[in-house]
Amino acid sequence: MFENLTDRLSRTLKNISGRGRLTEDNIKDTLREVRMALLEADVALSVVRDFVTKIKERAVGLEVSKSLTPGQEFIKIVQAELESLMGASNTELELTSQPPAVVLMAGLQGAGKTTTVGKLGSMLKSRHKKKVLVVSADVYRPAAIKQLETLSKDVGIDFFSSSATQQPIEIAKAALEHAKLGFYDVLIVDTAGRLHVDEEMMDEIKGIHAILDPVETLFVVDAMTGQDAANTAKAFNEALPLTGVILTKVDGDARGGAALSVRQITGKPIKFLGVGEKTDALEPFHPERIASRILGMGDVLSLIEDLERNVDKDTAEKLAKKFKEKRGFDLQDFSDQLKQMKNMGGMMGMLDKLPGMSGMSDDVKNKVDDKIFVQMEAMISSMTPKERANPDLIKGSRKKRIAAGSGTQVQDLNRLLKQFTQMQKMMKKMQKGGMKNMMRNMKGMMGGMGGGGMFPRG
Repeated sequence: MFENLTDRLSRTLKNISGRGRLTEDNIKDTLREVRMALLEADVALSVVRDFVTKIKERAVGLEVSKSLTPGQEFIKIVQAELESLMGASNTELELTSQPPAVVLMAGLQGAGKTTTVGKLGSMLKSRHKKKVLVVSADVYRPAAIKQLETLSKDVGIDFFSSSATQQPIEIAKAALEHAKLGFYDVLIVDTAGRLHVDEEMMDEIKGIHAILDPVETLFVVDAMTGQDAANTAKAFNEALPLTGVILTKVDGDARGGAALSVRQITGKPIKFLGVGEKTDALEPFHPERIASRILGMGDVLSLIEDLERNVDKDTAEKLAKKFKEKRGFDLQDFSDQLKQMKNMGGMMGMLDKLPGMSGMSDDVKNKVDDKIFVQMEAMISSMTPKERANPDLIKGSRKKRIAAGSGTQVQDLNRLLKQFTQMQKMMKKMQKGGMKNMMRNMKGMMGGMGGGGMFPRG
């Protein structure tokens, strides 16, 4: 998300960062570039106008802090205004009411509403330890009811049965009664979506809202529809008292216009981002972290949270113990690290959150292909435990057997063994010289990508 905007803004702001003083003349070109970057990112025109005006008002004649250059101060203003545009901070779900707290989900068909219900239920159960019940009142698409039932089983939350022969309001009443009797903390209600906003749809969801009196009414919208997402959210907000927005499919949206338009157009906070197809691919929306990512400064806090949530503590401790005792790093350890990386959204998902990665060339980005990690795992899985512990054993006929067993070529295996040897050397240097050596080696490996380093094509 935001790749295009980040690239454009990074180039623009670099031009002003060395300026000695900010004047209306010398920021004019930069503001024009900022304006163009936002319009290309499909941010609504009214939002762009306000944004650029506010930056200009704050920047011209500014008293500059002694610790910053005027250019840095300008970037600081842009960051502050981006945060303000998207909301000052993360707005959490309001679930402090008398249980069950009812969360009503609204949105158009195809926005990913049903999937989001499953993801939200999973998040509330795993991260917030809530007892969750979900129900589908989408009687127009029996497949949606079945989809939610399957999703519920997958993530381990309870599903209240409904059918296409029932009335949506009756389903909502029955689910609420069941949630009360079952002492559920949260009831999440999925509603029908349409291809466009229509009167019949609005009347139906208003009726459900009146029966349930939800603490949260969330509008689920596809980020890839850009400023249309903000306009649709506005139409819903005029009919329903929305409490927040969930943007889905942000991993496929390189522009980011919806995230920058929704808050200002609807006046409602973005509460979550859907960042992939996995059932745990739902992230709380933190405006300050997103602003930092847009400006190419990374999002280290989210990366740390990903690590804490997804890293297998036992595996990490086992490797740390091995490391401390200066025992060798073997292919099983390498495989464990690949699995952990996959759990965190793959290599590109991690790199996106690191500062300065927006400047990485497209050539290098194209080589960071997570399919390679799947291939590597398959090759390591085709080895015997003895071969994983002693890679030197892998010669001739063993190589042919491993390649055949993993559906790869011998040259793919040779490449894996070469990369593993590099990793092993890096671990040894870390054991001798600590973190500085590791960072130096990591830089070397990143720089060596083009010449058959960590992620060669093939």
